[in-house]
Amino acid sequence: MSPSFKKKKLTQMQIVVLGYLAVIAIGTFLLCLPISCRDREWTFLPDALMTATSATCVTGLIPVNTYLHWSFFGQVVLLFLMQIGGIGVMTVVAIFTKFLGRNMNLSERKLFMLSSGNDSIGGVSKLFRSVTCFTLSFEGLGALILALRFIPQSGFKVGLWNAVFHSVSAFCNAGFDLMGRYGQSSLTGYTGDITVNLVVMTLILTGGIGFIVWQDIFACRFNPRKFTLHTKVVLIMTVILFLGGSILFFLFELNNSAIDLTMKERILSAMFNSVTPRTAGFNTVDIAKLSDGSIALTILLMIIGGAPGSTAGGIKVTTLIALLAGTLASARQVNATNIFKRRIDGDLVRQASAIATIYFLISSVSIILLCAIEPFSVTQITYEVVSALSNVGMTMGISESLSVVSKIVISMLMYFGRIGMMSLVIALAAKRENVPIARPTENIML
Repeated sequence: MSPSFKKKKLTQMQIVVLGYLAVIAIGTFLLCLPISCRDREWTFLPDALMTATSATCVTGLIPVNTYLHWSFFGQVVLLFLMQIGGIGVMTVVAIFTKFLGRNMNLSERKLFMLSSGNDSIGGVSKLFRSVTCFTLSFEGLGALILALRFIPQSGFKVGLWNAVFHSVSAFCNAGFDLMGRYGQSSLTGYTGDITVNLVVMTLILTGGIGFIVWQDIFACRFNPRKFTLHTKVVLIMTVILFLGGSILFFLFELNNSAIDLTMKERILSAMFNSVTPRTAGFNTVDIAKLSDGSIALTILLMIIGGAPGSTAGGIKVTTLIALLAGTLASARQVNATNIFKRRIDGDLVRQASAIATIYFLISSVSIILLCAIEPFSVTQITYEVVSALSNVGMTMGISESLSVVSKIVISMLMYFGRIGMMSLVIALAAKRENVPIARPTENIML
């Protein structure tokens, strides 16, 4: 064999990208099987693919009703796919590695670092333990509290399963629900239920803040002065988006969908509407009845998403802050980009611009494509595309009516959103040598 023809080794990022594809493929196969279907029939491949992708990418957009279509086995498959997608493929690999009594080598540590969003190989082992304990603790506590609400309603077995399923779904920001059993859409039957609303919102926010942030919070013993810049940005933006979104949703729906609700239900629904686009996918009110202002606000929140290294999607709150800080610095014609009295690297601003640009390019092309294929309005399709790419899972009711081509497009969008815009580009670019050539300089008008 010629020396020039060398076997190319996959990069760490490519392995992570292919890892998610492998999980989706296995999930699709299992969901296609008759044992996964309540009617013991083979599930249509595009439907199984879209559902498996939605669960693995913790989105929640589904072509069939979760409870009415999938058997208990199928629901268990979905639960595992959501868990794997939420904590990351490489976290699951690391768990099995520990069970086998073997320590992770350097290559495996790099994979876990990329999968979890950590930037330090030295803290991988500690982060792995934190992710595992943190996830199981919060999901277990959430399931316990929800069980106290669901068991009296549905009996011990059904109530406990509902509690576990919805706790995992909420923490992983997946948005899958089993309320089809009661003829309900998502959590619309619990609009005024304080317990269910607060528990689900807490799980969504906890998972959406990110494991790295929680690790920093615990390491600093909840002392805000010691928090890293990343933690401060995520926490402050989370509070601003939550409070601002809640107030706006309350005002927008005061004389619209909330006109027949009590004051308690109005407040809870406004808070829930502010949390769920970040990026959970549950809803306690009929989305189709929301005002245009609320729809636009929901799309904006879906685009922003949660924090890096979390179970949430979107462009991420840190990307938004980097873009705003970079824009302000450019407008003021200063070289340094500062956030909270700290200077951030110019490369971060450029990466944030790349992420936002790629996001809007992919979403724009997808919206145009689906508008050419489907008979739905631009608003409905835009909502669906942004929901898929941001891994939210909220829909205006068109998911089940999409054509095969559109289901494949939506599946690809969910996958792109979970992998991340920059991660996808890095994986496709692989390792390429940069030729040291300085091109002639010439300006263009802006």
